[in-house]
Amino acid sequence: MNKSGPDSHALPAPTVWPMVVALGLTLVGAALVTHVVVGIVGLALALIGGVGWWYQVLPEEQVEHVPLAPLGERAKPVVRVSAAVEHLELGEAGHRVRLPIEVQPLSAGVKGGLVGGVAMAAVALAYGVLLQRSLWYPINVLSAVAMPSMARADVPELRAFNATALVLGIGAHGIVSILVGLLYAAILPMLPRRHALWGGLIAPLLWTGFLWALLALRNPVLAARVDWSWFVVSQIAFGLVAGFVVARATPIATMQTWPLQVRAGMHVSIERSERQ
Repeated sequence: MNKSGPDSHALPAPTVWPMVVALGLTLVGAALVTHVVVGIVGLALALIGGVGWWYQVLPEEQVEHVPLAPLGERAKPVVRVSAAVEHLELGEAGHRVRLPIEVQPLSAGVKGGLVGGVAMAAVALAYGVLLQRSLWYPINVLSAVAMPSMARADVPELRAFNATALVLGIGAHGIVSILVGLLYAAILPMLPRRHALWGGLIAPLLWTGFLWALLALRNPVLAARVDWSWFVVSQIAFGLVAGFVVARATPIATMQTWPLQVRAGMHVSIERSERQ
């Protein structure tokens, strides 16, 4: 057993095995939506990492001796002071307990999602008219996610009108747009400055990369039908418009700044409670 000496302190030695185990378990979970080979590789990594982690602790723990500073350079003992200090109450003098102190209303997320969905649809339809000479091509490609027949269709079929594909495409596009708009309303207030950069560029690029990788594994035929450069432009259009609508909404203060009586559910107005 390695023990600390007078001039050093024994700390657990750094090891990479916990990260190997975490990577393996992540790949096992990713196999549910990708391929069984990914799960096999993840299981092998998790087992190898677990064995390596075991030998890092047993039969003898691996430690690293960290030298201690000389006595003259060490921190002085903390001197206790019994004097009382004044504590801020919740909401007093702008005291912030948690961030954000204001959030956007959910209605702003719904509006932002719908308006952003219109902007994204406009870009997609422009692509269909200019490059595919068909207004229905992007709609049919979108509906191919839920219609296997459309996923296997050739280019002339994708350019033709299909009533079922139109209904599915509009429904899926509207629902997903609203859900992403709600995410914008919930997440944007918690992000640092430059919300236009986060919502209009970084977030669209992140989910576009995820969709590209997922479709390439699950449905390569459908992935080949998507023009990813135009897809990125449409997602950026959605992010900019939805983020603009959400940012223009009047924020709502969180309950942490409310007086105790109001947060407790008592029937009293905030103005009256503040006067008291």
